[in-house]
Amino acid sequence: MPELFVVAGEASGDAHAGRMLKALKQQRPDIVVSGIGGDTMRDAGVEIVTDFAELAVMGLVEVIKRYAHIKAIFDKTVEHLATNKPDALILVDYPGFNLKLAKKAHELGIPVIYYISPKIWAWRAGRIKAIKRYVDLMLVLFPFEQTLYEKASVPVKCVGHPLVDAVHSDLTSAQAKSHFSLDENAPVLGLFPGSRRSEVEALLPVMLATAEHIQQRDSSIQVILPLAPGLERALIEPFLSQTAVKVKVISGEFYDVVRSCDAIVAASGTVTLEIALLGIPHLITYRVAPLTYHILKRLVKIPYVGLCNIVTGENVVTELLQKQVSVSELAPDCCIS
Repeated sequence: MPELFVVAGEASGDAHAGRMLKALKQQRPDIVVSGIGGDTMRDAGVEIVTDFAELAVMGLVEVIKRYAHIKAIFDKTVEHLATNKPDALILVDYPGFNLKLAKKAHELGIPVIYYISPKIWAWRAGRIKAIKRYVDLMLVLFPFEQTLYEKASVPVKCVGHPLVDAVHSDLTSAQAKSHFSLDENAPVLGLFPGSRRSEVEALLPVMLATAEHIQQRDSSIQVILPLAPGLERALIEPFLSQTAVKVKVISGEFYDVVRSCDAIVAASGTVTLEIALLGIPHLITYRVAPLTYHILKRLVKIPYVGLCNIVTGENVVTELLQKQVSVSELAPDCCIS
């Protein structure tokens, strides 16, 4: 029976891989899959060798701080591949880790399929050389990515963005509020601080301070926070205990949580595209270590960080970066009250 090893290093990758594998198993129930991922991949029947939470780090400086830990996981994964050679290795985004793993798999004679391209059109375009050398097939989400790889003679297929079909809630706004025991007649502000520890630590305190400021202006406003896959509630509790804001924390039912919101402040990432597809007004926030941002600003070739803005080439959703992530900047733009 065919055996696959799948690597998703963060929550969005785990979600995409889980949906893809669930569909694949409907066609080939005999496929055996193991890998690095989280709950969505587990639900799809994957044997998780390492939970992606061990790898979820945002920013160059932040990665350096945890290098030894990540390197140990990498070495363990290479050893696993060498000992239990799968019929194919499927890599999902997460290029810093996955492109190095692609090289090792290539050396071991394991076919490499890359699902969801590294953003070489935004920065580090030179990665296409490694992709051409070590990746046997690129599965991309956008037509412009297919064109880019075809020009570089990389085997590629555009499979479309999975969120277009996946993002759905059967509830109206009022029904979603009622479902989560919220007042149907009062506005709801969603705080979405990300799925990585570093994101939560950088963004949640200022999000809570913003919510507190807004509640002082309008005490009827309710605040809800979805607990991202891979995050323990214990991580956010210290921040919640230091604010006067009453926050309803929800695990699971993500799209219904989004539907219950009248406005959302979100960390940059796939989640902002999901929010946009559900039509909820939102702000995109992004904050990393100053040195990381200084380096990225020199390397990144596009003017936006949000997926909606990148795809459209326009500033459709307001982006607040680094020092702009402040109560004074966030509160006026929250589109609520």
